[in-house]
Order: sequence, then structure tokens, then C-alpha cells
Amino acid sequence: MAPAGTAHGANQNPQGPRRQGDLTSGPILSTLMRFSAPTLMANVLQSLNGTVNAIWVGRMLGGSALAATANANVVMFLVFAGTFGFGMAATVKVGQAFGAGNIAAARRTFGTTLGFCFGLSLLVATLGWIFTPELLHAMSTPDQVQAFALSYLRVVFIAMPAQMVTVILGMGLRGGGDSATPLRFMILSVLLDVGLNPVLIGGLGPIPAFGIAGSAMATTIAALVSMLAFGLDLYARNLPLRLRGAELAHLIPAPDELRYIVVKGLPMGAQMLLVSMAGIIMVGLVNREGAVVSAAYGASLQVWTYLQMPALAISAAVSAMAAQTIGARLFDRLGAITRAGVLLNLVMTGVMVLLLLAFDRPVLQLFLGAHSPAVDLARHIQFLASWSYVLFGVTIVLFGTMRASGAVLAPLVILGLSMYPGRLGFYALFYPRLGMDAIWLSFPVGSLIAVLLAAAAYRFGTWRKRF
Repeated sequence: MAPAGTAHGANQNPQGPRRQGDLTSGPILSTLMRFSAPTLMANVLQSLNGTVNAIWVGRMLGGSALAATANANVVMFLVFAGTFGFGMAATVKVGQAFGAGNIAAARRTFGTTLGFCFGLSLLVATLGWIFTPELLHAMSTPDQVQAFALSYLRVVFIAMPAQMVTVILGMGLRGGGDSATPLRFMILSVLLDVGLNPVLIGGLGPIPAFGIAGSAMATTIAALVSMLAFGLDLYARNLPLRLRGAELAHLIPAPDELRYIVVKGLPMGAQMLLVSMAGIIMVGLVNREGAVVSAAYGASLQVWTYLQMPALAISAAVSAMAAQTIGARLFDRLGAITRAGVLLNLVMTGVMVLLLLAFDRPVLQLFLGAHSPAVDLARHIQFLASWSYVLFGVTIVLFGTMRASGAVLAPLVILGLSMYPGRLGFYALFYPRLGMDAIWLSFPVGSLIAVLLAAAAYRFGTWRKRF
């Protein structure tokens, strides 16, 4: 894909807004570390937010209420997978425009993405509110969970437009080289959500107890306040992507911009869906092995959530840096950016894996309890599978550079091959011989297939011919 054009030459001012988020100059490794750190912190905060809220719901309302939030989270993940894809497409195109010094083009892409995703979220929220009962029935939600899930999910749908706007604001700014501002408003949202949950669930003073709906209300209030504060900050500090005057017309999606966002965004969202579907299948395979195995695997998943965060943050940073570099036509710099991302992932994820294996018992006991029979099995799972996340990180860093050029189908195909014929095929072939260990070993096997295919696509793929 060609870099953003230069039709709006009046906005190409390297001494103006571009300097605020320039990722095309300076030491690559230190820039990558500095840029990816806020994204990593935001990812950690988001996961901690979900964990703490689950604790509030479980302790105050019981297991059925907690199960209701789990059912709702499945739905929300599917919705936000699409948003992630569209937002990542915007990050890439905004980054290319910034690299070219074309702020007008960046604002045009940003406005189209924001307007499209906001309109889409209003539609999904309205349909979700109306058809929540049918949705829960289709998911075979247990009867004792239905009432909780209905109240919770309907309120969460109300929060969706504000959440989507905040996500797009953050991803747009990251494309423009600013990862610190989205972190500040993630902190605000998390503090509000965690703080309001017990108050609105159980009531306090004149505030009545809303039960499970109170947890969803806390999320909604946090999302609205964070979105409004983010928007005000965008204009108060005159950040490069703010839209004024005639530029507000960019919120009405331009056909060419919308075509790019949808065509590139859908495959990126589909990558998340592929991973999620494979995860659901793995849970089903684990559940066949009994309650103790399920508990051990559940604790392992909690730990793995944090193991994959450095790679996700680094990959997002590599995409933004590579996009700006492509926009600036500094193609010789791409290889160095990719190598820096791979190195940073190997160090960060590798250190986390080593620390986990060194202190796995106390970590797993946090989730399972000191005397749970599942602790030793969970330690065995960690030993066999945790190191696969180092390979996973290398894969998605390579994807990050390829994605910055607009290449999105190759990563989707590679993930599909590694997850299904790779991981699940290994399980089917070796389960008769290895038993449940075939499940845990399928993770590194799938990751090895993915990193080999990704390296081949990076080295020999057609994505380089786009510029």
C-alpha cells in the first residue's frame, strides 16, 4: 500500500503537530521501549480491572452473578474484536499519514473511523438491548444465571458507544505517536469502575443497592466520564487529531477511507476471533479431563493473560513505528524496528516466563488456594506450555511490521493454520499416546508453527512490494 499522500501540503509542518508524535527518528530500541510501556501498563490495568470487578461481584452476589458476567464478557469480546480490527487499521493509516507529515490526511482517517465505529456501536447497543433475552438463550445460559445476565448485559450495552469511542481515540493517538494520553484515561476509567462497583452493587448511604446491574452501571459511568474527559483533553491541549470547523465533516465516513478501514480491519478483528474460538475449543477439551484439571487450566489461563501482554504492547508499538516509517519512506529503517521489537519481546517475555517458573507455586496458589490438588498439575502445565508465549511474541511482532504495510491476510492465514491443523491436529494425533499432556504440548507446537510461517512470510512475502 502506498503511504499517505501529500495533497494537503499546507498541513505538512514538521515543526508543528508532527513533532509531538514523531517515531521516525532517534534511537529505535529506546523509542520502542518508551512508546510501548504505556500500552503495556494500560493492558495490565484493563485485566486487573476485570479481575477486581469479578471479585466484587463474586463475593457480594455469589457464583450465579459471577457466571452472568462471564456470559456477558463473551458477547463483549466478540463485539470489541471488530472494534480492535477497525481501530488497528486506523492506527496504521494515521501512522503513515503522520510519517508523511500529512496531518490533514491523518484527521480524515481518524474522523472516518470514529464516526463509523460510533454509528456501528449505537446500532449494536440498540439491537443488543432489544435481543438480549434471545442472545442469552442462544448461548444456553443456565436458568439460575439468566436473570443476572439479562440485567447486567443490557446495561453494559448502554456503555458500548462510550467504550468504543474511547478505544478509537486511544488507537488513533497511538498511530500519531502518543501512547501516554490513552494510558491516563485508562487509569481514570479503571479507578472509577473499581471504586464504584461495591458502592452500586451493595449501596452506600442514599445510594440504593442495584445488585448485578450496579456492576454494569459502574462500567457505564466510568466509560462515559473517561470518554468525555478524553475528548475535552483532545481539544484543551490541541492534540494533532482534534477536528475543528470543516474538519468535523470527516465524522461522516468518506467512501475511500471507509473501504480501507473495513477491508483491512475485518481480517485483523478475525484474528482475535480465531484465537478466541481456539481457546473455547481448548476449554472444552480440558473440561473432559475433570474438575481438578479444569481448575488447574483456569489458573494457568489467568497467568498466561499477563505473559502475553508485553508482546501485545510491543507489537502495537512496532505497527505504529513501522507505519510512520513507511509514511516517511524510510524503508531501510523497517528491519531495525522489527529486530528491536523481537529483541525486546525475547527479553521481557522471557524474563517473565523464567520468573513464573521459579515462583510458580506461590503464584498459582493465589488462584487455587494453598492446599488445592490442582496446584501441582498447574505447575506441570506451566512447565510444558508457558515458554510458548516467547514464540507467540516473536510471531506477533513480525505481524506488527507486516500489518503496518497493509498486509493483513497472511497473519490471519498463519494464525488459522497454527491454531487448527497445528495445535488441534497435534492434540488429535498424540492424545492416545500422551494423554492430557497432548493438550499442554499443543501450545508450543502451535506457536512453533506460527513463528516459522510468520518468519517465512516476513522474509519472503509480497508485503514488501507494497512500497
